[in-house]
Amino acid sequence: MKKVFILTGEASGDKLASKVIADLKKINKDIQYLSVGGENLQSLGIKSIYNLKEITYLGFTKVFLNIFKINKKINETVKAIIDFNPHLLFTVDSPDFTLRVAEKVKKLNPKIKTIHYVAPQVWVWRENRVKKIKNFIDHILLLFHFEKKYFEKENMSCEFVGHPLLQNKEREKIDLNQIIGKNKALISVFSGSRKSEISVLMPILINFIKLMNEKYADMIYVFHSTKEYSELVQSFITQSKLSNCEIVSDDKIKSHILQKSIFAVAKSGTVSLEISNVKIPSIIIYKMNFINFFIVKSLVKTKFANIINIAANKEIIPELLQSDCNSKNIFKHVSSFLEDPNKIKEQLNLTQEILNKLKINGSSSELASLSINKFL
Repeated sequence: MKKVFILTGEASGDKLASKVIADLKKINKDIQYLSVGGENLQSLGIKSIYNLKEITYLGFTKVFLNIFKINKKINETVKAIIDFNPHLLFTVDSPDFTLRVAEKVKKLNPKIKTIHYVAPQVWVWRENRVKKIKNFIDHILLLFHFEKKYFEKENMSCEFVGHPLLQNKEREKIDLNQIIGKNKALISVFSGSRKSEISVLMPILINFIKLMNEKYADMIYVFHSTKEYSELVQSFITQSKLSNCEIVSDDKIKSHILQKSIFAVAKSGTVSLEISNVKIPSIIIYKMNFINFFIVKSLVKTKFANIINIAANKEIIPELLQSDCNSKNIFKHVSSFLEDPNKIKEQLNLTQEILNKLKINGSSSELASLSINKFL
């Protein structure tokens, strides 16, 4: 029996990995798995060697302050992988963690094949990383076609498989009346998948909703959360005494809620692709401490944070970052969209143009699973 170790570093990576592994299980049933993963991989019956939240440190200062804990976790993970002795190590996203582990594993046991999924954003910063990565990663699976040139330039084995969040999925019918009620307009809110993000963004989002309630009646705000942090999100809502807020953590329900929404306010990240793919107008928000922001600003090569805006080389989806990320500004932008149908239509038309260039024919996760299977 072949063995595969799946290594993720945060909730979004766990979600992406689970889609690929679900397809891999269909084409090859003779595989034993072990992972560092979250609720999505665990739902497939795959054990995680520890809780994912133990390694989800955000930003340069958090990493610096926890450097000894992180190094200890890296070494613990490397040991677990070597002990498991897999045929293949499948690393997903979170390059500052997963690739450091992969490099150490490859040195200790060069026979273990390594495939990385979700390339480091070398087109944003640190392009010279590719020279180093190719020494310990056997193959890299790319979400976007424009990434290929950066890896092919260094003669690194790579493959464009597309983004699984852009796949069209058949959806089960779910009765949402218990969550949103009838005749209620719905706004989806994404406050992040890390404790640090949620702690920063939730107070801002709560005040945004209070401003909205002064102007708009009969609106429901649904927070999309991971199961792990739903209680934390709920604590902010309970403290605020807002009565028109709900939380969902089930992925199937989240998907239906998003499709029923009239608008979405989302933390900057991959979820923005999912929102745009189901044709919901949106804005993105993000806030980090000043030191982290200063470091990032000095290193990045792109003008925008959102992949849609980066691909278009212009701001299609408003980005409210740092000092612009405040309740009054979010309220002003959301209101401007809700009161101008033409503005919504323009954003949706432009995002669909960009998405059509990013999509592939067929299933992204299936292509990725086929590629992995070839290495087994």
